[in-house]
Amino acid sequence: MSRRTLLADPALYDYALAHTLREHPEQTALREATASHPLAMMQIAPEQGQFMALLAKAIGARRAIEIGVFTGYSALSVALALPVNGRLVACDNSDENGKIGVPFWQRAGVADRIDLRIAPAADTLRAMLAAGEAGQHDFVFIDADKSSYDTYYELALALLRPGGLVVIDNTLWGGAVARPADSADTRALQALNARVHGDGRVDMVLLPFSDGVTLARKR
Repeated sequence: MSRRTLLADPALYDYALAHTLREHPEQTALREATASHPLAMMQIAPEQGQFMALLAKAIGARRAIEIGVFTGYSALSVALALPVNGRLVACDNSDENGKIGVPFWQRAGVADRIDLRIAPAADTLRAMLAAGEAGQHDFVFIDADKSSYDTYYELALALLRPGGLVVIDNTLWGGAVARPADSADTRALQALNARVHGDGRVDMVLLPFSDGVTLARKR
């Protein structure tokens, strides 16, 4: 996993950040607080957070879902992009990590937009479908256990409205997907990449950005 964009030398990466990044002070504070976490490499790159916020605004997202919260930087990024009546259902199975971001969400004034649900994400998504929420969501971000990406992708499509967007993280997996698979996670990502590429239900692109970001728009 990578917290910064692939294919950029350090000087070019620093230049790009200096000319693109517009972080809320609480985003910066949360990112800095997460830097000392033993699993800090799981946090998305700041430019990816800004990219996702722009996507959410561009499609007029009001109802969003996040699968894999970690310490809450990506949730904060998307929540800041939602309107005041927007809602982000944030799914994670770690109460300890999931709640790290709550004080930062509160100080940023968006805690009321984030519905943190600590449970297996697939269970949460299935419960939402059972509650009649199929086709009612605008934006889904997937960044959790790679072995379940296929399940999350299918549930995300069921929950999205036509024109809604799925954003899938780590689809280049540090370059490992381009080589013979050396782990179950790599095999899962290779299979998902092939599946999304051939999926006629979506318009899609795999971007060599951050650690690989796939965008799939539901037709």
